[in-house]
Amino acid sequence: MPRKKSVKHSAQVFRAAADSITTFLTTISKNQSKEYVSWIYSYGIIVLYREFESMMLDALVGAINNDGATLSETTGVDFPKHLTDEVCEFIITGGGYFDFRGRGGLIKVLKRFVPNDHYLVTIIKKDTYAPALTRLSALRNFGAHESDPSKRAALEAIDGLRIKSSGAWLKCNNRFTTIANKLKDLATEIENAAPY
Repeated sequence: MPRKKSVKHSAQVFRAAADSITTFLTTISKNQSKEYVSWIYSYGIIVLYREFESMMLDALVGAINNDGATLSETTGVDFPKHLTDEVCEFIITGGGYFDFRGRGGLIKVLKRFVPNDHYLVTIIKKDTYAPALTRLSALRNFGAHESDPSKRAALEAIDGLRIKSSGAWLKCNNRFTTIANKLKDLATEIENAAPY
């Protein structure tokens, strides 16, 4: 029988990564120009997003792997009781990469594979996590693309405050740390709810 994916472990890995990124940003920012600090924080939000995306893929793989009935229930297709991690990941990504468009997009992706009352869906839907998830996606996209549409989405995510770059906004008033800490809280809630 294949080993089950540990959603708990994935949440722990994410929290450790978030702490490492925050420490890196704080350490490397010393003695840098304002512009370089902004670049560093733009990089930080991109890496934090990547780590969060990885945790969510692992959590979804784990949810399917640990309980194949959830996938059968949502798709209407009878799957074997035990699927490998690789098969679960292929079902989710279709051989591509795992991607979602913001908090609403993540909820939509989750609902394709697990029931509406599954712990992953209920946790992601909580209002307490909405600002951090919205800002994570919007600021990551603006940091990575710096396009007009990504800037408009970032402005909306930060309630219309002025923004020159993702990093320029994130470096002030512990904003990056606030987002990272809220996502760590989310990861802890996932860890506590996951059976494995």
